[in-house]
Amino acid sequence: MKHGQTPSQTVGPYFSIGLTQKNSVAQIARPQARGERIWLTCRVLDGDGVPVSDAMIEIWQADSNGKYHHPDDPQLTAPDIACRGFGRVGTGEDGRCEFETIKPGRVPGPAPAMQAPHLNVAVYARGILLQLHTRAYFAGDAANDEDPVLALVPYERRETLIATPDSAHPGRWSFDIHLGGANETVFFDV
Repeated sequence: MKHGQTPSQTVGPYFSIGLTQKNSVAQIARPQARGERIWLTCRVLDGDGVPVSDAMIEIWQADSNGKYHHPDDPQLTAPDIACRGFGRVGTGEDGRCEFETIKPGRVPGPAPAMQAPHLNVAVYARGILLQLHTRAYFAGDAANDEDPVLALVPYERRETLIATPDSAHPGRWSFDIHLGGANETVFFDV
């Protein structure tokens, strides 16, 4: 006897059912949050460069002082309550989604190192059984050269982790996530 797969055994075509506007969190930092206000557009592409229309992007980040809004953050400072530090949005037909937030501050790395401002990014998509973890750093940030995590990535692959500014629209940044192919984004085994 042969049985077909059920929704609990596969992520597609059922994956996009939960990707509704009602469950989206596009505003990571409210307008009163301290720090440089930014809008980040993420674009998810498959190995052939085709937009992935039903992916979901999660972002976790520190506030502008480098404090995560999470009880496990050992720093003694209080987090900025206007920065929730978390967002989750599904991609549209063009493979894009957008987050409104602030540029995060530097967070502690392995002592005594400090990490460059970055966003922790998780990618969920059909055919991916466990989310993929990556980071988005900010182009031109001088702290990128000192970041201990970015230093682990071969130099020629680091550009896959860099969000780029839109020179025509200050405060707007773009970050492409390639799931495979020649420009595949660096993903971390966490």
